[in-house]
Formats: sequence, C-alpha cells, structure tokens
Amino acid sequence: MNTFPETLDAAVEQAKGATQAAIADGYKLIQVELVVPEIALKSEALALEFAQLFAESGSGVKVMFPDTGASALAKRNWGEQPFQVTDMGSRFTSIETKITPEDQIFIVACPSAVEVERAEKLSQLAGDRPVIFLIPQLEDVAVVGIGLAARQLRDRFIKNIYSSYYLRPLEDGAILRCHPSPWQVWLERESGYELATELATKPMGEDLERLMIRLTNPEEASNNSQQPRKKTSLLGNLQKFLKALSQ
Repeated sequence: MNTFPETLDAAVEQAKGATQAAIADGYKLIQVELVVPEIALKSEALALEFAQLFAESGSGVKVMFPDTGASALAKRNWGEQPFQVTDMGSRFTSIETKITPEDQIFIVACPSAVEVERAEKLSQLAGDRPVIFLIPQLEDVAVVGIGLAARQLRDRFIKNIYSSYYLRPLEDGAILRCHPSPWQVWLERESGYELATELATKPMGEDLERLMIRLTNPEEASNNSQQPRKKTSLLGNLQKFLKALSQ
C-alpha cells in the first residue's frame, strides 16, 4: 500500500516509481500532476530528475519545453547531459522537426493549454514511444474553450492521458494516485495523514465535496447532504501542506 509523502522529495520519488511502473504496464500517454501552488516553478528541476532516471536505462530520452527560451535556459543550467533537450516548436517551426527516430521516450515539462494542439500532435507522432507530461496545464477552459471542438479535443486526447501520479491537497486531507494503486483520499490527523478510502475513478466537483463531508463529518452529511462545505480554512491548510512538502 502507498505511504503518504511527507516531503516534496518523497512525492517526486513516488511519482518516478509510479511512472516507471505505468510504462512497464503498457501505458504510453502519461501525466504526473502535483496540484499545489507555484509548482510550475519547479518544472525544470522535475524534468531533470525524470530525464536522468530514464537516461540511466539507456533510453533515447528527449526533454521538451513549451518554448525556446525555457529549453535554452535548461540547457544552460544542466550542462552536458546524456539526453536531448529541445522545445515543442512554434508558429514558425513544426513539432515534427523536433522528433527523430532515435528518440525513445519524450518528457514534456509543464505544457499549458496554449500548447495543447502541439501536445496532441506529439502524442500522435510518438506512436508506441512513451510521452510523459510533467505537471501539465492542458485543460484551461479560457484557452481550450467549451464548444464542440473543445469537447472533441478532450474526448480524443486529454481524457486519454493516464495519471500515473497525482497529488492534490484538500481542506482536511489530500487526493493521492500512485500507479498501480487506485485513487485514494487521505485525511489529515494530528499524527499525519491517514488513508480514508480508495476509489476506482478520480473524485471531482460535487462528488468530491460530498465525499469529504461524509468522511470528515458524517453527522453533517446525514443531516444536510445538500449544504455546501465551508472553505474558510482552505488557504491555511494549503500553506501548511506546502510547508510540510518543502521541509
């Protein structure tokens, strides 16, 4: 059974192991999500850890950043490495030109909804080669939209990305998914985090709200299941969670 990560380093180690296991189990289109504020600032360091992990096995690793500036900065900071670093192309350079037959695995650092079309094209060009999206921000309604084209994009691409690892703090706990385990809800206790329940699918929206009420306050859930959950302490709990991860 999973243990709850007490530090950010522990979460990253879990994510690396879960992603290796997912690839070994045949998954090709994978995402790693750490849903905490400002995590995008750590995308370069996270990409380096994953690239080094897969480069150790001799795979033809290619790390891709959303733009040329980010890829150039990573090259400068990392120095010589046993893997390739590039960008996802632009209006003037197609992503096809960034891929070679020698590439065996693609690691994409923090792609946003602006790059969603290029991300989809990469997944098509990769074929049977694994594509790993690290802390992606692909589904931004303001960018992707809500019309027919957006729904089709979600159905054919975004919804088919497999979550090998997912960690998101909540008001009284957290959601954790670490392949091959199912989705889990952990509750915060005085002694740490305790596993409360496991689910076959990702808990979201009102279903998540009702679940957390039932787990944290069963009497409130039975007396007034329609009452919205108070969120006055959410910011404080997020700050406490981030402080714990940063230790």
